[in-house]
Amino acid sequence: MILRHLVSIGLGPRVSSPVTRGPLVEMTRSASSDMSEFRKVFSKARHIAIITGAGVSAESGVPTFRGAAGYWRKWQSQDIATPEAFFRNPSLVWEFYHYRREVMLSKAPNTAHLAIAECEARLRKQGRSVVVITQVIDDLHRQAGSRHVLKIHGSLFETRCVSCGHVAVNQGSPICAALEGKGSPDPDTSDAKIPPEELPRCEKSDCHGLLRPNVTWFGETLDSHVLTKVETVLDTCDLCLVVGTSSIVYPAAMFAPQVASRGVPVAEFNIETTSETTRFTYHFQGPCGATLPLALARHESEVI
Repeated sequence: MILRHLVSIGLGPRVSSPVTRGPLVEMTRSASSDMSEFRKVFSKARHIAIITGAGVSAESGVPTFRGAAGYWRKWQSQDIATPEAFFRNPSLVWEFYHYRREVMLSKAPNTAHLAIAECEARLRKQGRSVVVITQVIDDLHRQAGSRHVLKIHGSLFETRCVSCGHVAVNQGSPICAALEGKGSPDPDTSDAKIPPEELPRCEKSDCHGLLRPNVTWFGETLDSHVLTKVETVLDTCDLCLVVGTSSIVYPAAMFAPQVASRGVPVAEFNIETTSETTRFTYHFQGPCGATLPLALARHESEVI
C-alpha cells in the first residue's frame, strides 16, 4: 500500500506530488449529507477507522495554532515545532510546549470525544472494532475512554531524550522548576532564556541528557511502527470517518482519500468543506460535537 512509502516523508503542509496525486484525483464526486443513509452504512460496518484532527480538540477550547489567529507570541507552530528551532533555542521551544501542556491540563473531552469512546466500547461487545487515528498530540481521546488510539504525531505528555532516546510519560506540572510561570503567549513577553542544564533532563542515572517533547515536528518522519499499525487499520476498515481535520497536513492528509480510492465509504465531519470533500461519500458540516454523537449513536439494528 502507498503508506509504506511515507516513512521517509517529513511532516508538513500538503503539496502536490506523485504520491498524493495521480489515481486519487479520479475519485471526485458530490458528497452526500444524508444522515439516515450514513447510519445504514454505519450499522453494517465491522471495522471502523476514525481519523481525527485539531478541530476535535478545538471544541474543547484547545488552541490549534493554525491560520491568522494561530500565533504563540509572534510565531506560528511551524516556526517553533522543528528540530532546527529546538537545537537553536531549546528554552523557547520548551516554553511553547510548557504553555500547551498547562493549557491541556485544564481541558476536558467534549461530546465528540465521548461519542467516539462510547461507540468503541459498545461495538466491542458486538465483535466490531473502532480505531482512532489521531493527528493531535493531546490526551483527550484517552481521557474520554478510547482504548484503541494511534497517535501519529506523538504525545504532548511524553518526553524523549536527545542523547539516549529514552521515551517516558510525563504529566508533571510544571515539567521542570525553571518553566514554572513561563510560556505566556502574549507577544510582548520576553523569552525566558533558560539555560539548557535547567530544562527537562533525562532521569536515567547514566544519562541526564536534554529532553524534548516526544512529538513529530515539521520536517521529521512519522514513527514507522505506528505507521505500520495505521496501514493495517486503513487496509482492513470497511468505513472511515474523517473528523475535525483540514486535510492539509501531509502525510495524514492522504489517509482518507487512499481508503476512498478502494471503494470504502468515507464520511467527513467538519465545520467547513475541505480540499478533499468531493472525494468522500458523505460530508456533515457543523461542529463535530453536534454531528458526531448522532452519527455514532446506537442503531436500531444493534442487539447489544
